Amino acid sequence: MPRDPLSASSQSPHPAGQGARPQSPPRPALPVEEVLTLRIALGRDRVGTVPTRFRYEPERPYEVLVTFHLGRPDEVDWVFSRELLRDGLRGLTGQGDVRLWPAHCPCHGATLHLALESPYGSALLEASAPRVRDWLERTYAEVPEGAEPDASPTDAQLSALLIGDLD
Repeated sequence: MPRDPLSASSQSPHPAGQGARPQSPPRPALPVEEVLTLRIALGRDRVGTVPTRFRYEPERPYEVLVTFHLGRPDEVDWVFSRELLRDGLRGLTGQGDVRLWPAHCPCHGATLHLALESPYGSALLEASAPRVRDWLERTYAEVPEGAEPDASPTDAQLSALLIGDLD
């Protein structure tokens, strides 16, 4: 009876057969960025648009950066958790400064509402839920849920950053 290759000891290497490919090192996770046009409530019956950049940096695996381009030289950045964004596509979530919830608009279909509060004012924005979901899925392709600790800086990297000894 032939030997079962799956029961072989890990001590005895097996020669690579035809079709075996050499293992390549894993590629580093890349930033994921998408520019969307969000609708913003400007008053009771007025709606405007705001070009908005969604950015995910694998080095900061728990957060997303949303940058609003307001037509001025300055931009407005909001940082909140990737988990909050994911949960907001499913139901009402958040409290305080950032609240998210899914909705359906007769004109635009599935949407994601973002209610933002700051000392400078508040804003109610609406984004295409499918576009945000597609972008969010791309972030999970770069750093899967649960793998965030592996993507975070190591203690040695943080120490080097704090003492200013980065290569």
